[in-house]
Amino acid sequence: SLSAMKSKYVNPFTDFGFKKIFGEEASKPILIDFLNSLLPDSAIIKDLSFKNSEKLAATADERKAIFDIYCENEIGEKFIVELQKAKQNYFKERTIYYSAFPIIEQSEKGDWDFDLKAVFCIGILDFTFNDGAKEGDINQVKKTIQLKDDECNVFYEKLTYIYLEMPKFKKQEHELSSRLDKWLYFIKYLEDFQAIPQIFKDEVVFMAAFEKAEIARYNQNEMAVYHDSLKVYRDLRNVIDTARMEGEAKGRAEGNAEGEAIGDTKGEKRTAIKAAKVMKESNIDTDIIKRATGLTEDEINEL
Repeated sequence: SLSAMKSKYVNPFTDFGFKKIFGEEASKPILIDFLNSLLPDSAIIKDLSFKNSEKLAATADERKAIFDIYCENEIGEKFIVELQKAKQNYFKERTIYYSAFPIIEQSEKGDWDFDLKAVFCIGILDFTFNDGAKEGDINQVKKTIQLKDDECNVFYEKLTYIYLEMPKFKKQEHELSSRLDKWLYFIKYLEDFQAIPQIFKDEVVFMAAFEKAEIARYNQNEMAVYHDSLKVYRDLRNVIDTARMEGEAKGRAEGNAEGEAIGDTKGEKRTAIKAAKVMKESNIDTDIIKRATGLTEDEINEL
């Protein structure tokens, strides 16, 4: 991507950029349009309200779950939208854990019949799963997951996980055919656009999104926060890329499947530690470092 000084629009993979475009009160029409491009017609959202982004777990040590965006539609269904910049240890477990919060908070005192509202967990991933994907899944950007029985029938319809593996999205402007295609194109290439592509120019929602993303509109404080956010993203990306190259070299040197598997596990740990050091030097909050790297608080404090 181009440098922040040359870019006209924010990098949406930064915490600041993502929340600026999708997570502010004025962003509701943008977020609704994006979510509707992911959901089946039966779940179309008409209105949203933002909920507190930080929830306390009902555990003795009161661990916190911090959501990038947490909202509720007009019929009480809950939506968690998370931006994931780096593959983390126990990434799937983390997503399952997060989904428990909007379920548990629905409990009512007294005589309650356990009638739950639907929960959707949406992850925008700046990496791919690479976990035994079938050949046909190589270019499948959107992955939708629900609980199913042994005959592959949906067991519980009200809990849905949707992941967008952004590196898999390769379409160019002339190839965009769906609303979701447009959103994926917007998110993936936003920082590189120097002008609004023709395909977006008659779209009120996308024009509003470009306006929210335009760096020149930010005040001095917002610019400072964005540059800090961009530095964290780029430092983390450099650490990950370096660790990946080191891991690949180690895997080639070992030259067997077992060695590669061990190297990959150790490589992920090394990546997490390097990333945590970079974030700690940037005075990033420990809770955020834990969420970004999968390391424990003790491991972070020892760095």
